Amino acid sequence: MLEPTENPNSAWMVDPPRILRFVMARIMGRVANTRQIQRKREVFERRRRAGQQPHEIEYFHQLDDPYSHLMAQVLAKFSEQYDVRIVPHLIRATGGKNQPEAKKLAHWARRDAELIAPHYGLTFPSSAGVVPDPAEVKSAAQALAGLDAKDFITAVQGISDDLWAGLPIEHAEPIEAVEQALESGSNRLKTLGHYSGATLYYGGEWYWGVDRLFHLEQRLRDLGACHVPETPYLVPRPSLNVEGIDASGLALHFFPSLNSPYTAIIFDRTVKLAKACNIAFHHKPVLPMIMRGVAATKAKGSYIFFDTKREADVAGVPFGNHMTPIGSPTRRAYSLMPWAKSLDKDVDLLSHLLRLAFAEGKALHQDKNLRLAVEAAGLDWTEALKHIGSDDWKSMVEGYQDEMVEGMGLWGVPSYRLSGPDGEPDLEVWGQDRLWLVAAEIRRRAKRLTIESQ
Repeated sequence: MLEPTENPNSAWMVDPPRILRFVMARIMGRVANTRQIQRKREVFERRRRAGQQPHEIEYFHQLDDPYSHLMAQVLAKFSEQYDVRIVPHLIRATGGKNQPEAKKLAHWARRDAELIAPHYGLTFPSSAGVVPDPAEVKSAAQALAGLDAKDFITAVQGISDDLWAGLPIEHAEPIEAVEQALESGSNRLKTLGHYSGATLYYGGEWYWGVDRLFHLEQRLRDLGACHVPETPYLVPRPSLNVEGIDASGLALHFFPSLNSPYTAIIFDRTVKLAKACNIAFHHKPVLPMIMRGVAATKAKGSYIFFDTKREADVAGVPFGNHMTPIGSPTRRAYSLMPWAKSLDKDVDLLSHLLRLAFAEGKALHQDKNLRLAVEAAGLDWTEALKHIGSDDWKSMVEGYQDEMVEGMGLWGVPSYRLSGPDGEPDLEVWGQDRLWLVAAEIRRRAKRLTIESQ
């Protein structure tokens, strides 16, 4: 289904009135303002120093969360390498609108953790199930609940290893103490405004999983809190480089969305990567998650926007001057896609639309701005007017959505499917921070093709 008849998100979220679009732009503009982020950091550090407080970092560990298992493997090293005091918390899964599609999320997280672990120098047991045995989760919680912070940090990796490997865990604390610890940790997470395990919180900012640890490492290095500044990051971001690779025997399917901040900062880099290695590229835009009925919350939206900004800054990509194109602007823009695709201009068109919406703050519900994107893509505006508002796009986009959601089991954007060569299973991943994994697989698979052709 293209759009659900009963959407769990309110009508004003799916199709905001014009005035609300401008209000949202002001709010999110402050969230994604680099100068304001830096000012908040400076204020926090002045207060911390004035109170003679250490660099205190709160860590939230969810035992049945694969990403927490990966974080458990670096927590002690992180504690040793930086002048920090870590306060650990045990939490339960949040669920609800912050973590919709719970069963799909569990399957995806399990698969994703195993895929990325070796690239980060970490491990995830291939024999592990989607989630550990609930009884052993309780045992693991009983083993950790009574430990002080130092002992927790020392013990959590071994306990997590045993848990995901299906090994028995000796426990000490009574179940009542465990429930109290889980309740306390989960409430603290909620109070601070987040919803996921494997998260670190320092000075008003969140760092989710090993993927974002390098942001916190850099922040601490800037503060002089790294014991040996010359040491490499614990979990550096892998390379996107595919220069010199001939991937003409492979195919990359790309599922972006016009209202996705993460899509906005990775779209052009995805296209650049595809061109650099000569891979067969299939552009398959889908509707925004909110329009497809995936529940969203204010807390999640704010975190995503902030996280996108810091990812964009590291990559040198403009982002933050924003006007949401969700709802009617997306439908009107997508109505141009079949025509643009027939002229091999659909990729260029979506690229310009994303830049206008997320980097230049142009309102795509205004024809003058839609025209900017059309003409920047090398298309004729007069001809475009003949296609705006048509329904030709609906079956095309619905087909892409079915392929991504039903076929691949993914619901977020951007998503990728890498195919080929024969005998290799498709690589199906979700997120702008998985393009490096796509690049790594392209390099590996293209090398295999080269060897086989010799």
